Amino acid sequence: QVQLAESGGGLVQAGGSLRLSCAASGRTFSSYLMGWFRQAPGKEREFVATISKSGGNTYYADSVKGRFTISRDNAKNTVYLQMSSLKPEDTAVYYCAASRYGSLYSYTEHEYDSWGQGTQVTVSS
Repeated sequence: QVQLAESGGGLVQAGGSLRLSCAASGRTFSSYLMGWFRQAPGKEREFVATISKSGGNTYYADSVKGRFTISRDNAKNTVYLQMSSLKPEDTAVYYCAASRYGSLYSYTEHEYDSWGQGTQVTVSS
């Protein structure tokens, strides 16, 4: 398994942007499908985006499509989530996750093997 650590969260006004990073330990990062999830207060954790092992393919939840971009740098063992046109409803703790055997359309939590500790994103109106 890989160890994951998110960073880059914070407070931003509606319409603003943030870039989250997730650094992974280990030498097998490129063997993992990577995903981002989020959990708002009082709600279940939900899927945000995935990126294939090579970084060539991505998949997004409808709620973030066109506003968020997932990317990865396998040389740096890091996956990113660029968030633009942020809305108050994007407020949540954001988690990155790694899946050894999942597919690009792995949007359920049980398909992921490793999770980061989360980073808080707060969007003010």
